[in-house]
Amino acid sequence: MHITSLQPGEVFVFGSNASGAHGGGAARFALDHFGAVWGQSEGLQGQSYGIDTMSGLTVFEEQVRRFVAFAAAHPDLRFLVTEVGCGIAGYRPNQVAGFFADAGENVVLPKSFRAVTDAT
Repeated sequence: MHITSLQPGEVFVFGSNASGAHGGGAARFALDHFGAVWGQSEGLQGQSYGIDTMSGLTVFEEQVRRFVAFAAAHPDLRFLVTEVGCGIAGYRPNQVAGFFADAGENVVLPKSFRAVTDAT
């Protein structure tokens, strides 16, 4: 799934870094197209949601937990998750997809993540 546009109520979920410097990859795309805020690393930003993937797996997993709770509290929104952590951060889907295992039906995972979460 290559996300280039969003419908109303859809949110682009991307990997960020602790400083919210959205200089490349999906973070830059979110900054340029979906309202991501330079300097904000985590949370809802316009029609996007950032998750810090660059501060280690523990921080990454904690932020995904908060994201899953946020998504559950906002069933009116549909969250389109990119392969967070699998670009600049350098993780593989089998290392991080499980973090999203408890995500609700309004969270759309990339095919590579679903292959991992559906197998468990």
